[in-house]
Amino acid sequence: MISKREKQLNHKIMTCEISLENIEFFAYHGYYDEEQKIGNRYSVSICITASVAHAAQQDELQSTVNYEVVYKIAQQVMQKPTRLLEHLAYSMVLKLFKTFELIETATVAVRKHNPPIGGVCEAAQVKLTLNQAEYKISYA
Repeated sequence: MISKREKQLNHKIMTCEISLENIEFFAYHGYYDEEQKIGNRYSVSICITASVAHAAQQDELQSTVNYEVVYKIAQQVMQKPTRLLEHLAYSMVLKLFKTFELIETATVAVRKHNPPIGGVCEAAQVKLTLNQAEYKISYA
């Protein structure tokens, strides 16, 4: 049974951070043609802020960001070869926004392990954050 106080919270904004960290993929991305032929190991981390008052109070999956769907979006984007990590991160954020209107902000970090830079480097990383309200205004 929901108390009067809990019902009042429904009228206020309740945000939550939902994240998937270090999802691993083997994929074929890179500026150089050779990178797209031999492939590499990548890690993706996604952090989303979303309004989840209804989901939190009613225990309903359809009222929140389903992180299984978030994983599938990352997997789909990683399957299409691209030249730049920036493009991968941007593509993921756009698909997340199109899939979940309740997302307020999304941050996607894409790491390429052992990048071909001519020296020892554990990983190269691009981290992109977008606000859905600003995105809708910019591209409406």
